[in-house]
Amino acid sequence: MPDHNPSAPRVAVVGAGIGGLAAAGALLRAGLRVDVYEREPRLREAGVGMHLAPNATRILFRLGLEEALRTAAVRPEALEVRTQDGRVLTRRPMGDTWEKEYGAPHLTVLRGDLHTLLADRVPAAAVRLGAHLVSCDTGDDGVRLRFADGHETSADLLVGADGAHSTVRRTVAGAEDVVLSGASALRGLVPAARVPGLAPDTMYMWVGRVVRLLVVPVDAGRQFSYVALLPAAGTPDEESWTGQGDPAELAAAFDGWHEDVTALVAASGTPGRWTLHDREPLSRWGHGRLTLLGDAAHPMLPHHGQGAGQALEDAAALAHFLDGTPESLRRYEEFRRQHTTRVQLGARGGGSQKVRPGAPDGLRQVVEDTSWIHHYDVEAALVESAADA
Repeated sequence: MPDHNPSAPRVAVVGAGIGGLAAAGALLRAGLRVDVYEREPRLREAGVGMHLAPNATRILFRLGLEEALRTAAVRPEALEVRTQDGRVLTRRPMGDTWEKEYGAPHLTVLRGDLHTLLADRVPAAAVRLGAHLVSCDTGDDGVRLRFADGHETSADLLVGADGAHSTVRRTVAGAEDVVLSGASALRGLVPAARVPGLAPDTMYMWVGRVVRLLVVPVDAGRQFSYVALLPAAGTPDEESWTGQGDPAELAAAFDGWHEDVTALVAASGTPGRWTLHDREPLSRWGHGRLTLLGDAAHPMLPHHGQGAGQALEDAAALAHFLDGTPESLRRYEEFRRQHTTRVQLGARGGGSQKVRPGAPDGLRQVVEDTSWIHHYDVEAALVESAADA
């Protein structure tokens, strides 16, 4: 990290998830003073496996994390689409093919592993744990933050990276309705040894008429992370993504499916539940001395696997533009909003939803829909934007 000028602008980052830590690290490297406020008492990341598409891995590799990621993650060699009786509809090569096509690999990784790598790049002294933000105000000379324990502090600028239920977002957008997708997900981890019929270098998608199952290798191939997509359950206004699922519901959804599926379900234990929802894109991400980043700015459905990728792109762009002034926040927002809105809206109805038992070419459409995202290089786009200015 560079030495920081004590007169450099002080930036408060609310939220120490993947987006918040990526932003904090990028801003520290840019020479700004940064304080991260996290409501949880421990620095950890909930969740199971996740995708890092080439647009995300190229950023992380430039941060010096290539060796660590290639060790902890998996670079899938292929994606197989199967019917519920195990018949292979199509197999699409990945591995070297995708790395050559996009200039960086597609990796699958445990969320906790990526979170730890990003946390290691932010000094512990810069992170305040157990700091639950309840309100904030922006004025001409700074931002005031108030926390649930009564503590108050100030900063020159505020970045809300506090997730889809963001307190900072409410300051910008007020009360909002969630957009429920009509689907929910049951997800978890299974040791690879418990499903010997599955190759630990392959991603799998089983498609049925109503439900589907996506399985990816993580943890250097030692585990599989699964997501089962089902019709939504629970109350109509439920929007939790960290609830507890029912093993019986998971077993019933895949009763009679191929033995590889039933073996995975039997080994899954109690799954987590995620009610799939997003919000309408915002016309602005901030005002005055505050802005948003990651899920707080653009919560999106998981069907394009871009939640973390877009947050990492946000972090790189924010560090590029931020000079301590409110005007630099607006330049960041102007640069990012059109791109993230296109990704966010494209995730609705996208991904595996286009692959059906009678339409295996839907996988081709999925790849075409996301190819522009994977080719995107945020740092190259920043250079091009500066040249055009």
